[in-house]
Amino acid sequence: MVRQTTTERMADQAKTAGIGHPATPRRVWGWMFMDWAQQPYATLGLTFIFSPYFAAVAAEWYLGSGLTEASAKAHAQGLWSSAQTVSGLFIAFTAPLLGAWADASGRKMPWFWGFSAIATLCAAALWFLMPDGTGLTLALIAFWVGFTASESAFNLNNATLPSLGTPDEVGRISGSASAFGYWGGVVSLFLMLLFFAETPSGQTLIGLAPAFGLDPETREGTRFVGPFIAIWFALFMVPFFLWNRDPAGVRQARPGAGQILGGLRDSLRELADRPSYRSFLLSSMFYRDSLAALYAYGGIYARLVLGWEITQIGVFGIIAAIAAAVISWLGGRADHRWGPKPVILTCIWLLLAVSVIIIGMSRDHILFVALPEGSRLPDTIFFLCGAVIGGAGGALYSASRSMMVRHTDHARAAEAFGLFALTGKATAFLAPALITFFTLWTQSNQLGFLPVIFLFLLGLVLLRWVQPDGDRAACSAP
Repeated sequence: MVRQTTTERMADQAKTAGIGHPATPRRVWGWMFMDWAQQPYATLGLTFIFSPYFAAVAAEWYLGSGLTEASAKAHAQGLWSSAQTVSGLFIAFTAPLLGAWADASGRKMPWFWGFSAIATLCAAALWFLMPDGTGLTLALIAFWVGFTASESAFNLNNATLPSLGTPDEVGRISGSASAFGYWGGVVSLFLMLLFFAETPSGQTLIGLAPAFGLDPETREGTRFVGPFIAIWFALFMVPFFLWNRDPAGVRQARPGAGQILGGLRDSLRELADRPSYRSFLLSSMFYRDSLAALYAYGGIYARLVLGWEITQIGVFGIIAAIAAAVISWLGGRADHRWGPKPVILTCIWLLLAVSVIIIGMSRDHILFVALPEGSRLPDTIFFLCGAVIGGAGGALYSASRSMMVRHTDHARAAEAFGLFALTGKATAFLAPALITFFTLWTQSNQLGFLPVIFLFLLGLVLLRWVQPDGDRAACSAP
């Protein structure tokens, strides 16, 4: 018996059942709640609340152990980044295997239950990181184990996107889900800043004492970020579990390791015969790596080059998140009308323009144009850059998820999105390493960002071989 290629299987699916049966609105909303539930892990945990608190506590602990201030800060940053690297590599290399297992068994919901339980319990454990460094190791392990579980659940959830609508509808659904998730991050950040996280004065951003009688002396308001993430995650996963089920009649047998590895090996071999799919995975690997660098180094650039304070950086982040929510939604509508490839191209060109501005701007000049002393124009422009980074970045990921659907064999969707996760994480070291090299080589924070432009351009070049309709073009051929 001749083994079908992936394209032939997709064609058979299109003829017999249609690609992507429309799902009920309730199921679509349940799927979207994963984005809403998971977002505070990134917004509150990874970026704005817990990670700065962890870094400050770790630096003080190292300082108390006899290190100099500079060395203590370096050790604190190194501790966090090392754990982040381990988490990223684990997610990258387990995602295809987990996806292959889920496809072979036909069951995903047990994994969602397990990952959700781990993420919730680990988030709650962040409460135990005391200002004197007690619980430092526990908090580090708990955060990154929980974050890994949350991201693994999110990757599996992406794999159910093809079943939520027709191929022309999934772009709109993906964009709406991304926008919904970003709004969740904005709402959760506002709640933490307004009612819980204390400033040095012991009050919140609007001058209130931390809610529920939390003690600012022991940083209970800030430490509440852990239970807050846990409660948020558990509460908003309820619609997901109520309105999503594994398909009826799925196989219950557990696949063996040989079956899983064999299927994954076949998928990798098929890449040689699928130039559009191969080019898209490689292209997205480079442009997502470059986008991650913009996210990671934007605040650092604002502090070192423009001299911004933390409050300004926080406003910068809120603007970026709101722009991401709005433009992701608009990008989903554009995807629905014109397809994902034009959206991806537009977003990359916008991000390239922002990168050029970042490289050519400092406190005293913009693209070789001198500015008067004390000019606030760089601040205004960088706030606008933040809006473009957030907006174009959100729409770029949403459209990439939609383009992935157009290259996905629905019978092996989880495995395919596992490869998508792998290519998004496997080279996560590349942009930071190149930025470090260029910064040291040029002795310039601005010129250190040149690799961001190079990686975006490489992604653009590879997109030339990506078909606007992906493998659907082959499926629709007579």
